[in-house]
Parts: sequence; structure tokens; C-alpha cells
Amino acid sequence: MAKTIALLPTALSNNSFPDTDWQALMAGSLRSADQLAAHLPVARAAIEQVIARYPMRINPYFLSLVQRHGHPLQRQAVPCAEELLVDDSQPDPLHEEQQSPVNGIIHRYPDRVVFLVSNRCAVYCRFCMRKRQVGHDTPIGWKALQQGLDYIRATAGIREVILSGGDPLLRTDEQLEWLLANLRAIAHVEIIRIHSRVFSTLPQRITPALAAILSRFGPLYVNTHFNHAAEITPQAEHACRLLVEAGIPMGCQTVLLRGVNDSPTVLQHLMRRLVAIRVRPYYLHQMDPVAGTAHFRVPIRQGLALMQSLRGHMSGLCVPQYMIDLPGGGGKIPLLPGYVKETGAKTIQVENYRGERFSYPLN
Repeated sequence: MAKTIALLPTALSNNSFPDTDWQALMAGSLRSADQLAAHLPVARAAIEQVIARYPMRINPYFLSLVQRHGHPLQRQAVPCAEELLVDDSQPDPLHEEQQSPVNGIIHRYPDRVVFLVSNRCAVYCRFCMRKRQVGHDTPIGWKALQQGLDYIRATAGIREVILSGGDPLLRTDEQLEWLLANLRAIAHVEIIRIHSRVFSTLPQRITPALAAILSRFGPLYVNTHFNHAAEITPQAEHACRLLVEAGIPMGCQTVLLRGVNDSPTVLQHLMRRLVAIRVRPYYLHQMDPVAGTAHFRVPIRQGLALMQSLRGHMSGLCVPQYMIDLPGGGGKIPLLPGYVKETGAKTIQVENYRGERFSYPLN
């Protein structure tokens, strides 16, 4: 049984929890308003109302980051009354459940599926696209996993499987090894992807033993999730290094969040830091119109302006794609700033990052 970790009331150093067992950190998570109020100045009554609908989990490691860096991290992890405001948003605007042929499988594109293998996270992000599911039910059991594997095995058009959740890396090493071995045994599955936020919220989960297991099942890619440079601690950098040096390519899917990273300076700093730790900026996600998250949404025009502030001011290696996920299950599409200003019979007029215009031949 994992030992519990005593929570500390004051900000902690960057060397906090260097060798602590990740399961012990999970066991020491804050789950109630009273626990949270012992460490942060919050309105207990409001917190209790919110977490009755949308559960809270803040592990001791991420709590230490919130205590040190304040608003941009606290906003992501600490419940607020705005989550209960009623608007036009829906619990499942992307129609994931309508595109789920069996429990735990989302089959939106012909050649790939999302396989939900966990409903736990190291921190329950307040902007989560799956607020309706994560943290509510009993853990996903073997029967559900086997159902998903059976569907993938029987559907020959599936070339790529994306393990998601919740956080798939909160499964134990043994469970992950079993799952990956079963996927790798399916002849038509060519690529496996894992989407996980533990690199920023619980980097202690990434161990040499886990890296060794993952390295055996390539081609395997890992997309993680950093929203602010303050999340890239020495522990997070070490976790990413373990996988990169095990030969596992890493990308980052950042979510554009009001009050967290909606400024050119913050985004540029984050993207440069990601490249410095060998994590490729992959997507900058526009917030999905999910119920309980409207207070995080950044207007698309502002998002496009932010993208324009990245291009030319930093290496193209640092620039992610700005993506929207279409309501109704339409899938993801990229949005680009309006670089093409005019189209003539033989040329287009194009504007660069300085606002200078150039003529470019159409043919």
C-alpha cells in the first residue's frame, strides 16, 4: 500500500519530492474544500458547491507549484464558482459519446481511435474537455479495456490508437505493459500514441522503469500538456528527458486559456522552454465549448493575433498549430492568421510578421 505524504502549508522548493513514489503523492491529494482551505485562501462554501458536480484533485507536488507561482497555476487547478454558470455550452459538444461504438472507444476518423483507459488524473484541470466523466466513477476495469481491445482487433481500418482518459499513465507499469502488448499484437495497429499530463502535474510518475517499458512498443509517440512555463520544473524536465533519451518522440498540446497564457510574452516563453527540453510544440487548442469552462475561453480573433505574434518572432520549430475541434464531432481543423491580403490574376499580396507586404506569383 502506498504511503501518504504530509501536505505542507508553505511554498516548497524546486527540489520538492525528488524521489517520492508517485502513488504516495496521489494518495496525499487534496479532494475536499476543507483540505484546500488549509493551504490556500479560498471560499469553502463555493468550492464545496463546485466539487459536488466537478470533482477536485490537487496532488502535493502541483500544490507546491500553485503556492509558488500563484494565479496562472491556481486558476487551472482550483475550483471556482464560474464553473456552475449556465450558458449555451454542453457537457459533450464534440459528440464523443455519439461516436463511441463501445465503451471507452471514440471512433471519429477512419484510421484512428481514441481509447479511454483511465478516468483519473493527477490534477483535475478546471478547463477539462471531459469534465462530465473524469473523477466521477469507479476506475475503468479490465472488462472495459478488453471490450476496447476487441473492437480495435475487429476493425481492420484502425492504424493508430491514441491512449487517453483521464490520464493513461496513471495506470501501473504492469497494467500499461499488458495494454501495450495487446495493442502491439494487433497486426493492423501501426502507431500508438499516449496523451498524458503527468509530465507537468506529477512528473514523479515518469521513472526509468516506465521509460524502458514504453520504449519496447514503438513506434510510440507521447503528447503531453504544458500550459505555462512555470510548469516546466527540473522534475518535469527530467521526466521528459527520460522518454526522449529512450527514443520516444514527444510533443505538447497546449490549451489557450484566459488568464493563464493568453499573452504573446507568456506563450513565447512557454514555447521556447518546450523546445529547450526537446518537446515539440504540436497544437495550441482553442477551448472547446464545454459546460463549466466558458470563463477560460479566449476569442478566436485574439487567438489568431497570438499566433501572429509567434510567427517570425521565434523559430518555426517553436510554433504550434492553432486548432479548433468542431462541435458535433466534425473533427479538428487548423486556423491561420490572414497572411494572404489580396489575390490578383497572377499574384497574391502577402503580409509578413512585420506587417510588410510582398507580391508572390500564383503559378
